[in-house]
Formats: sequence, structure tokens, C-alpha cells
Amino acid sequence: MENVEVNGNGNGNGNGSTRRRAPLNRKQSTPMMPAFMVSAPGKVIVFGEHAVVYGKAAIAAAVSLRSYLLVTALSKSKRTISLRFPDINLSHTWNIDDLPWSTFSQPGKKKYYYDLVTALDPELLAAMKPHLATVSLDQPDDIRKVHQSSASCFLYLLLSLGSQSFPGCLYTLRSTIPIGAGLGSSASISVCLAAALLLQIRTLSGPHPDQPSEEARLQIERINRWAFVGEMCIHGTIASGVDNTVATQGKAVVFQRTDYSKPPRVKPLWNFPELPLLLVDTRQPKSTAVEVAKVAALKKAHPQITESILHAIDKVSEGAAELIGRDEFDSEEMASLEDLGKLMTINHGLLVALGVSHPRLERIRELVDHEGIGWTKLTGAGGGGCAITLLKPGVSPEKLKRLEDTLEREKYRKFETTLGCDGVGVLLPAVLKNGTEDDMGGEEIDQEKFLKADGIEGVEELVGVQGDGGDREAWKFWRVED
Repeated sequence: MENVEVNGNGNGNGNGSTRRRAPLNRKQSTPMMPAFMVSAPGKVIVFGEHAVVYGKAAIAAAVSLRSYLLVTALSKSKRTISLRFPDINLSHTWNIDDLPWSTFSQPGKKKYYYDLVTALDPELLAAMKPHLATVSLDQPDDIRKVHQSSASCFLYLLLSLGSQSFPGCLYTLRSTIPIGAGLGSSASISVCLAAALLLQIRTLSGPHPDQPSEEARLQIERINRWAFVGEMCIHGTIASGVDNTVATQGKAVVFQRTDYSKPPRVKPLWNFPELPLLLVDTRQPKSTAVEVAKVAALKKAHPQITESILHAIDKVSEGAAELIGRDEFDSEEMASLEDLGKLMTINHGLLVALGVSHPRLERIRELVDHEGIGWTKLTGAGGGGCAITLLKPGVSPEKLKRLEDTLEREKYRKFETTLGCDGVGVLLPAVLKNGTEDDMGGEEIDQEKFLKADGIEGVEELVGVQGDGGDREAWKFWRVED
């Protein structure tokens, strides 16, 4: 059964007097929620690309590149909602009272925080359309399309979960996830927006260290359901639900879709270990549709051979899930990592056989193999995009520096990340403890500081889930273990 938290106000007057006062004939005010932040990770496909299109299993895992959303309440007299995503130059403000609340609250249309929404309502989309028409009017069509899809995601969630009494707010988003690289940037944003709105309407408890696993699962599922709605606003019916699931719960999942008329089967890997990962963006434009079409053409021309390759990829994914699930698997021990790394190498070779690699992806493998620092494969559709390398334990800084210098010379973009990291997290209030253990103070994060943070490094240094001293204790996560 769902639990609903209800706000209440105390009736003490604080002056020690027991004299009863006549009730004032005025509306009780609701206390403003302090500024807070929500963060969610990106994702990579670790095993099973392309085979998953043909009903095979794949494994996706969270990476420590993240989106960060700062929510700041305005004074009660300000009846506006503003959305600001400086990384894509999106800035827009709506008057709360002008939004189509009545359409979204009609009988049969109104959705509640615990509802499962599997399709967008055309009438609700039509009601939103005039309120999206003015977004980024001065931008070229391709940029406007990105801005309007982001604004559509936000408005649909706001109008579904909120009400006309919603307070004026600023929503400011920064992301350390490269956009369009197959790393789940839109899903990460959708998770942040869904979690923030659910927190604002006070339908989430926690996260807190003593939260029972079943309660944490319920909270995660609630966020995930609404993040999927946001993903549908951005991607339409092709949204699989996998990216938002990984971004919400973190760690990793095994997913499989044998029937495209039904949702994919998703099995969480709650105990997936945190692993050191090198992520390299080729900066080579790619098209998922083109790469998928290549494999389809190969399957048509050579059905038996192609099916054998897809079957082998499925067995690699199955073997990886089984390996990670073993009690003796040790993420800090060379033998365990080598077994996992060899499966990554095999998976990459099979994808090369399908024709979906690219010379810039192969160059990354050549450079990593030359330094002997890990096991590399492409991630995602291929044809460009990114490669991931599982790093060997104890790699020397000199080897990493040589690789980094070469990648920089050859116009690659490198990220040192963690695979299998935490999912959605909350910083409430938006205050980070910075300094020594004896320092009881903290740094309040306001919009100005957040906007001024310079690039990925600046955002991570200011508000990152992992600061220079390790985990930032102020950040809290919904964690579930088997």
C-alpha cells in the first residue's frame, strides 16, 4: 500500500503564554522547501549491443558521469516556473497560472504519483503545444527541437504531478555527460526532473541510511516510472525504459526484449561491483539507425552466420552476469577482472564481425593494448561514439599520462569514471560540507555559483557526488542490496 506524507503546521506561538487567541481568518501558509539538488548517472552498455535488438540479453551499467539539478523556490508572490539548462543554452520561463492545469486534471486524465503511465496522452500533448511554441524562438530548427523536447519532458511531468498551487521555482541543470554519445544523458535528466518533482509534492521518503530495502525499492520504482514518462516525451515510443532504469537505481541491469509489443524484461544486478573505467569519446558522429540497418542487412545476406554471432554475443552477456554473481568474484583482484576483461574483448571482436566498429574505435583499442592497461570494447551502436576500457589494478600514472597525451593529440575525449556507481541521489538542503572534520559549516550552493562552475571539472568540484576527498557525505542515495 502506498504511503502519502501530509504536511502539517504546528500551532505553538512560542511566547510561553497559555492564553488562547482567536483564529485568524487567513489561509495557512505552506513552508517553502529549501533549495535542494538531485543527481543521476549516465549509463553504458557493457555487453550485448546489437544482439539485444534480436531478443538476446544485454547488460547496461551506471557510470559516474552525472546530471545535477538545482531546485530553488521563489518568493510566494512570484508565480513563475523557470527552466535553465546552460549546457545546451536553454532558458525559458512560464507563468504558472497560464499552464493547462485544467486539462491535466480532468477525470480520466489526472495521474497520481503512484500510477504506471505507459503511453503519452495525445490530448495532454496538444494542450501543452502552445506553451512549447515560444521556447527558443531565436534558435535554429535543430537546436529548437532539442530544447523543445527537454521542455516537453519537464512540462509533462510538472503538469501530471503538480497542481496550480505549485510554488514558483527555478530549475537549473548542469550535466557532465556528453550529449548524443549513447551515454543516457536524456534519461539522467528525466530521472533528475522526476525525482525533484516527487520530492516537492512530498511523496518520497528518504533516502536515509536506515531505510528498509523494500521501502527503497518502492521509492526507486516510483521515480523510475515517471522518468520513463519523461523519456517518452523526448524519444517517443522508441524509449525502451532501460536507460532511465539504470539512471534511477544505479549499479547494473540485465535486460532482454523478446516481444516488441511488451516492455523489456529487466533484472537488476544490485550487487554489481564498482569498477574503474576509462571512457573515450571518439568524437566521430554516428547514427544508431545506420548501424542497426547494417546488421539487419548482414543478417538478410548471411542469416546463419549472423545468427551464430548474435548467439555468441548472448552467451558472453550470460557469462558476464554469471561471473559477476559468483561469491568469489573480487573486483579488486586481477584474476576476476581478467576473466571479465576477456569477455569484453570477445564481445568487441564479435561486434567487429558484425561490421559496426570504426577506425577511431579500433585506434583506441590499439593504444590501450600497447600500454597494457586494460580491456577495451566499443559501447552502444558503434560506428563512432564511445569505447570503454576496464582498467587493470595498479596501472602506473606514467602509462595513463602517455595514453592521455596521445588521445588528446588525436582529438579524442577521455573520462576516468566508475562503472556500477550509485543511482539517483539527493542533496537536501543544497549545502556541502567542505573542509576538515572539525569544520561544522558548509557551503550553500545557489544558482549563481552553480551557473559559474566551469565545465565538467568545475561542476564536479563544486557539487559532485564524489569530491576530491572521496564520497561527499551530504549526498544521500536510495540503495538496495540483494
